[in-house]
Amino acid sequence: MPPSDYSLRAHLVESLTGIKRPDVPLQVVLRNTAAVIVPMGIGIAMGYPQVGLGVGAGALNTMFSDQPGPYRQRLQQLLLASLAAGLASLIGLLIGDQMLPMLAATAAFGFFGGLLVVFGVDIARVGMTSMILLVITAATPTSPAAALDGALLITAGGLLLTLFSLAAWPWQRYLPERHALAGVYAGLAALARQQRQDDADVPALTDAMTTLQHTLLGRHRSHGRAMEAFGVLLELAERIRLELTAMAELHAEPTVHALFRDDAACVLAAIAATLERGESSDHAGHALQTLQASEQALLGGDDMSGSLAAHIHALSGQLAAAVRNADWAGSGGELRASAAETRLPKALRSSSAWATLRASLTPRSIAFRHAVRMAVSFSLALLVSRVLQLPHGYWLPMTAAIVLRPDFAATFNFGLLRVVGTVLGLVLTTALLHITPNEPWAHLALMAVLCMAFRYLATAHYGIAVAALTGTVVILLSFYGVNPSTAVLDRVLNTVLGCGLALLAYIAWPTWERGRARSALAIMLDAYASYLRALAQPGQRSAHRETRSAARTARSNAQASIERMRSEPATPPALLALARALFANGNRLARTAMTLEALLDDLAGLPVQVELRRFVEQAATAVQATASTLREQRVPCGVSDLRAMQRALLAQLHGHPDRAAVDLLARISDRLVDNVNTLAHVLNHSRPEPLAMLAAPPG
Repeated sequence: MPPSDYSLRAHLVESLTGIKRPDVPLQVVLRNTAAVIVPMGIGIAMGYPQVGLGVGAGALNTMFSDQPGPYRQRLQQLLLASLAAGLASLIGLLIGDQMLPMLAATAAFGFFGGLLVVFGVDIARVGMTSMILLVITAATPTSPAAALDGALLITAGGLLLTLFSLAAWPWQRYLPERHALAGVYAGLAALARQQRQDDADVPALTDAMTTLQHTLLGRHRSHGRAMEAFGVLLELAERIRLELTAMAELHAEPTVHALFRDDAACVLAAIAATLERGESSDHAGHALQTLQASEQALLGGDDMSGSLAAHIHALSGQLAAAVRNADWAGSGGELRASAAETRLPKALRSSSAWATLRASLTPRSIAFRHAVRMAVSFSLALLVSRVLQLPHGYWLPMTAAIVLRPDFAATFNFGLLRVVGTVLGLVLTTALLHITPNEPWAHLALMAVLCMAFRYLATAHYGIAVAALTGTVVILLSFYGVNPSTAVLDRVLNTVLGCGLALLAYIAWPTWERGRARSALAIMLDAYASYLRALAQPGQRSAHRETRSAARTARSNAQASIERMRSEPATPPALLALARALFANGNRLARTAMTLEALLDDLAGLPVQVELRRFVEQAATAVQATASTLREQRVPCGVSDLRAMQRALLAQLHGHPDRAAVDLLARISDRLVDNVNTLAHVLNHSRPEPLAMLAAPPG
């Protein structure tokens, strides 16, 4: 096996210096902080500080369940997080001083909390929150009556945060949907301004379109007249994205192309602004009038032949429809869209929760292996903290629960950043408490600032966020009478031990990504083949949409798999190079397929429709054969010569009067053959070692 090019130093530097742009809206930061600080302030002012502390602690532990999405989805997640926090707190307060029952509880919470990763990051946070509160409350066991009171206070904190999160629902019923649509249309505006794109890059708005589909069409979608306009805007966004992709590939009239794309970008940006505000705006209408005037001037107002002119007219019509629906798409909209109800694509629909859990109860499942690791490490961490009688020892299992992730890279990064952030928090908290007046209100104000910093920066740089969290928790504990200096030092010790234990748990029973990348890439190629096969069927727009969505999801999963594999120390460089080459050439194929879908109407007049469908179908078969070769690690079967089929197809059009359509077919078919053949070449001419690694079972 060739040595890995993994560099621990480079990984450390990347983890410590990689800062993302914060994506948490200010109103979310403020309402989450208010849910923590306000009850504490009221409790202190009214002489019931313990009540305020309990409610504030409950809000602090559930704030990360306040995530973007439809109000119904947000309500479900926050209620689930609040109830799980209350149940975990009740158990911890009741049996915290009993070793064997607590070990059984940590094993159960660890296993089922870890298994929740099958439902995504948001639901997995519910499991993590329950584990954290179980061990925190177990440090102060009490009587059944007092335990019930404490659990109810913590639940109340989560419910208060839920109330703050949903407060705008009656007045801004469609706010999450409008924001999701506005983000996509702003992305389309940026795409329109890009005159050229790298074919190897992931097609634009891949993740944003998937998120938007879930928001508008998912199980928690809203209902009402405005949602019909939202559905139309979703479909228009898909068509506009395809048109912009196709226009970039035409390479015709670059001046006309550039001018029209700039005008289209202005219209799209104005639509995004209209949706963001939720108000009818004349700005989008004025921008559309400018675009239509440019269309008239650039194309002479006649029915010009040529593919670019046809796509300019099509895009202009789509933008006009988007402007109309943007005016209707608000809680005050009265007009009904004419389109039929759109459903979430099959590829994005989840099965029932019980079916998903049952399917994951096997050692071959990533979630199952993570759940077992979590149960063992969580229980072991509690045992170590109790046997060694570590001061504030609950930080040890708490850290293990937070740091341990389903993949090595995330576990390493979270562990490293948590240690660094804790040390930074020690310095920060010591300095701030030294200069802050020793008064409850001054400490509460400082805690509010640190809480806001933690919530705002958690997705930007986890290490800096942990530094703010360290200060937040230490000040919170100071209201319980815990000495701040002692609490910080104990936290550092337990954090280091917890991070080390989590990393050891992963190394003891790893799930290396190199054993799963083969499947993710093969699924991606299969999805591309299905997309091409759907394009070979005339008039099947719903099938085009379904298979395009499935391909987008498969592409995102493959990209995430490669990124995880890149951060693992055992990945051979040849294997990573092969995976990257397959992914990059898969992106080229995806762009070609999207362009072909947008150009189907332009090619409909050519007298070779049967032959064209057969050619696209054969291309799909060739891609599927490449996927099978990758999945099964076998010698590829012989397939038809696509290049010969393409030449025969074009030969039948020799002398056809519509030279523009013929040239268009020549370009797109040449690209399709080149994309398909390149994928097969990359795989078939790779060294046998990386192919064997891609085909190895997970280990």
